[in-house]
Amino acid sequence: MSYRTTPLETDRMPPGIPYIIGNEAAERFSFYGMRTILVVFMVQYLHLMDASGGRRLSPNEAVEWYHQFASWVYFTPLLGALLADIFLGKYRTILWLSIVYCLGHAALACMGTYGNSPWWLGAGLLLICLGSGGIKPCVSAHVGDQFSGGNHHLISQIYNWFYFSINFGAFFSTLLTPWLLEWHGPHWAFGVPGVLMAIATFMFWLGRHRFVHIPPSGSGFFKEAFSREGIVALGKLIPLFAFIAVFWSLYDQTGSSWVLQAQQMDLKLFGITLLESQIQAVNPILILIFIPLFTFVVYPWLGKIFPLTPLRKIGIGLLLMAASFALVTWVQSWIDAGARPSIGWQMLAFIVITAAEIMVAIVGLEFAYTQAPRSMKSWVMALFWLSVWGGNQFTAQVNRFIAIPSAADVQFQQAIANLPADWQASPRTVILPGHDGVTGTLDDLIARCRQARIESVEIPGREIFLAAADLIQARSATAFPATRPGRQLLAGLQDPWGNPLRYDLIDSSHARISSAGPDRTANTQWDIGLTIEKTAAGPPASTSTWLGRRKAALGIREAPAVAGFARTEFSGGQSKLEGAAYFRFFTWLILGTAVLYIPFACLYRPKSYLHS
Repeated sequence: MSYRTTPLETDRMPPGIPYIIGNEAAERFSFYGMRTILVVFMVQYLHLMDASGGRRLSPNEAVEWYHQFASWVYFTPLLGALLADIFLGKYRTILWLSIVYCLGHAALACMGTYGNSPWWLGAGLLLICLGSGGIKPCVSAHVGDQFSGGNHHLISQIYNWFYFSINFGAFFSTLLTPWLLEWHGPHWAFGVPGVLMAIATFMFWLGRHRFVHIPPSGSGFFKEAFSREGIVALGKLIPLFAFIAVFWSLYDQTGSSWVLQAQQMDLKLFGITLLESQIQAVNPILILIFIPLFTFVVYPWLGKIFPLTPLRKIGIGLLLMAASFALVTWVQSWIDAGARPSIGWQMLAFIVITAAEIMVAIVGLEFAYTQAPRSMKSWVMALFWLSVWGGNQFTAQVNRFIAIPSAADVQFQQAIANLPADWQASPRTVILPGHDGVTGTLDDLIARCRQARIESVEIPGREIFLAAADLIQARSATAFPATRPGRQLLAGLQDPWGNPLRYDLIDSSHARISSAGPDRTANTQWDIGLTIEKTAAGPPASTSTWLGRRKAALGIREAPAVAGFARTEFSGGQSKLEGAAYFRFFTWLILGTAVLYIPFACLYRPKSYLHS
């Protein structure tokens, strides 16, 4: 069956646009719903999915894996672009990869039913990377393909509405999916977005006779890509995409490090108690407000002050991004000092970062399309999305570098290989050899296990740390002491290897006492210590939530909370860069990027290419 291969000559909106916009809204509901809960799921749920047990991921590990996934979602657009521009065309590429996308959600929904859950998680994320990433450059380029010379003036407007549809779907999924995870568990939380993805695919298929189907260019792609004009166009755009990559390095942390920060804040907002991941719903609702506000108010107003080119909009957006991270750094410094600020402060940071998104992501997407030679539209869109890959890879590698493994976890996994097959049937104590690799010596670690999991660890020299904790708790009737007074309180105390004890205030409810441990080197897996948590009286964890029901099914019994203090011993597992220092690093990174961007923008000479 033949389809229209050239745009309609009209000054109105193309007829295929509603199908693309509807498809994008449903697809984004699917993607953002899954991504919203990913960090919380990996930290709190993943290790409980299999009855045979699993290792709990640390926050740094979860953030690293989140950004690895987010980065590869934006690397696979290269594959989708090549399929579309050379072989299949955009329509068929979108349709077939959407089915792969649906299979990815099905794999995530199967976790915990049978087999190994981490493998299901890996398979699901891989399929979503191929599906979501593969269709991404094709969908955004497919929008632009619908326009001709008569209505090309509407492209800017339609890309705004295209982004509007993305955030319309993202808003509802960001509110609904955390609620599904909390009360109905991962199967529903990952399954419902999968159903929405199937609906999105069906909606797209319905519009097949309304679209303009620009045929693949085959070998013509390579001819234009390696022509002088193609090389010049790419040579001009790639440095721009590098600057935008730094923007994405920070922006996508709203789903990782910002969620972890929200756990340390007062989550009541306007009398409603939010889940830590639901605050992300502020971003899409602000997008819905800001798109018309910027289009009809902000941009015209700024245009009266100075010529407002796309490159200038991007530069302003980079400065706004620096301001948003400066604000969350300031908020984190309050948390580090023992305060529990309102989540409203993070909402203010979301307002600033959303304004930055309007001026970098939307403008950059539209600008990249207009600067791409005609037979390379999907390829250039893929390179634009590759900037997201680069930004998230950078953030993932930073978190990999600063994450310190837990010596207890590492040695426990090695030890269980030599235990009898039925060792999981009853509680067990496992002696771990410690730094010297030999049991029966001073640096041994003791792991108390149940259901194939470490319930607690006893560190060497624990009496010294327990005595130090007594000193801290004696001064903590109303609040933990700040870091400096706490360190003065422990002055002179040493671990068995002569290392001084170090005190750190983490937040209003947690403090940490640690030392360099048996290797006498700070910030390694052999650092030992304990965390003190201030607890309030209350009943045991509710079994009305899915997590409570799951723990009860696995025989994990939580006693009623008693007012006072709880202590958790550890060996390693900390971070080299934590608290406000983490956010301050990224603030300086984006500020330096904005300064370097200015001369690039001044030297860039735009040239637009549109379909005739």
